[in-house]
Amino acid sequence: MSTAYSTHRAALLFVLVAAMAAFSTLDGCAGSRGTGTPSWIEGASREYPSDQYLIGVGQADSQPAAAERAYAAVAKIFKAEVSAQSRDWESFLLQEKRGVTNTERRLTLDQITRVSTDKVLENVRILDGWFDQRSGRHYAMAGMNRSQAATALLERIAELDGMVETDLKESRQGSDTLARLRNIRRAMKNLVLREAYNADLRVVRPNGRGIDPVYRVAELTAEMGQFMTAHLAIGVSVIGEQAEAVRRAVMEGLVREGLPVTTRPIGLDTEPGGTGASGGAGADGEGKPLELLVKGTVRLWNAQVPDPQFKYVRWCSDFVIVEAGTQRMVGAVSRAGKEGHLTEREASAKAIRVMQQEVASELAKTLAGYVYGEADPPGTAPPAACPKEG
Repeated sequence: MSTAYSTHRAALLFVLVAAMAAFSTLDGCAGSRGTGTPSWIEGASREYPSDQYLIGVGQADSQPAAAERAYAAVAKIFKAEVSAQSRDWESFLLQEKRGVTNTERRLTLDQITRVSTDKVLENVRILDGWFDQRSGRHYAMAGMNRSQAATALLERIAELDGMVETDLKESRQGSDTLARLRNIRRAMKNLVLREAYNADLRVVRPNGRGIDPVYRVAELTAEMGQFMTAHLAIGVSVIGEQAEAVRRAVMEGLVREGLPVTTRPIGLDTEPGGTGASGGAGADGEGKPLELLVKGTVRLWNAQVPDPQFKYVRWCSDFVIVEAGTQRMVGAVSRAGKEGHLTEREASAKAIRVMQQEVASELAKTLAGYVYGEADPPGTAPPAACPKEG
């Protein structure tokens, strides 16, 4: 069962309870039982004409299950329309998925569908029910008043249009690089949600028309990319065993997140306008000032494990992400592990691969969360993963 459907099901339980009370009355009425099949079983209703109501029919062995399937039938109509429109948002949705396995902070198609469709389904109610005595099957008709639903959707679309305008105005007039970037991204998210509601509006309206947006998701995605390329530079510096291999892995992970990374070596003591240990100034190769620095230490060593068959190598890494201007820590990642293999060389190679993967993935997630304003800086650094050398 999909996440969107599970959430929708839980949200409608209270509606179904109320519907059951209504059906107890329907069962005693002429026409709710018997062999005379209601017209809506075939999808049309004289009482609830299609130009005024959007309906869905469900059937099951019990009335509650039939009612739930009727709701699902209505929801399916909206979900199909949102999915069809998702091609317009493809660049943004791909960007959201890129490089990171943790999807809690991501705006996915399922989340978009759930947010918009669940809102629309607040206007759905059980309109009629029927029990077929010959087959023993229960039927339910769920529906919404198109006019009422359209009014609610138009209000939400207008609200989101206002939020997009505010976000873009603050982005284009601001002076702080990260604040401007976060406003663009927030505008993109609001625009994606706005277009989901607009897809719902096209379903609700008999003429199938929505409200054209002032901006397009693809346009704002391109604007954000151009802004980051022009104004944001992130430096990466690593020391220790296999430092260059880990540095390359970290840089690749950040690039997959869409973050602009300077390839110029950055020393651990680099500060804006100064010269680091590796001779770099506080700007990238194109003269952009560094906004953020990723600085870390990695180590590998043989683990003395009494195992007659395998050799083991331990690894550790400690990284901090700091603002280049203030040196304020805005993120930290500490990881450690142990890998084994038949030979010490193979164990070491495996340890390096695992270290690259884990460190790059976690740093990309942490840095993206801060850059996009979706994660607060930590109050303190995590405990060091690497033991003190003595």
